Order: sequence, then C-alpha cells, then structure tokens
Amino acid sequence: MLIMATIGVLQTELAKYLYENLVSVPNIRIYGPKPSENVHRGALCSFNIEDIHPTDLATILDQQHGVAIRSGHHCAQPLHRHLGVNASARASLHFYNTKEDVDDFIQALNETVSFFNMFK
Repeated sequence: MLIMATIGVLQTELAKYLYENLVSVPNIRIYGPKPSENVHRGALCSFNIEDIHPTDLATILDQQHGVAIRSGHHCAQPLHRHLGVNASARASLHFYNTKEDVDDFIQALNETVSFFNMFK
C-alpha cells in the first residue's frame, strides 16, 4: 500500500504542476477545475488552443517534437457537446513521468502554437 500511496502523491503533484504550467500557454482553454487542496485532479489535462484543431496540434507535437498527446472525444462525446467543442487535446501523466517531462511538453506546445500562429 505504501507504493500506491507514494504513486498517488506523485501524480497529484504532477497534475498540479502540469495545470500550473499549461495556464501560461497563449489562448489555451483548460477543461475542469483548478487543482487545490479541496479539488483532486487526475494526472491529466484536457484542453484546446484557440484556432488550432486538437488533431493538428497532436500531429505536430508528435512529428516535430516526439511528444505524444491524445486528441478527439476521449469517449466523452456528450461532454464535448455540452462544452460546445468537437474535440479536445489531452496530456496524460503517470508515475514514470517527471517535472522535466512536463517542462519539455510545455516548451514543445509553445513552439507548436507559435508554428500555427505563423499562418494567421
């Protein structure tokens, strides 16, 4: 049980770190509540970047930066309909991820957003 508790603490810290760093990305909309002592978030974040389709974002992150995220409905079509979006991007973490992985992801995400903004 100690191992599972340790993994739980690590994932809570990583979830908070991911959220805190994602909010710095220009034109991002993060779905779900801000993490706090009273609000537990899983170690993932679903989000959209204004004027960039999540699949395009995921493709460039993968092909240009070697960063894998998910895009699509995530088996939550009714929620997407309620939010008024046709898809979202999702970054997910697990116990083998580190804060450095989050930093690398945020850097790659910012570079990808800049790439797409060149075409506006």
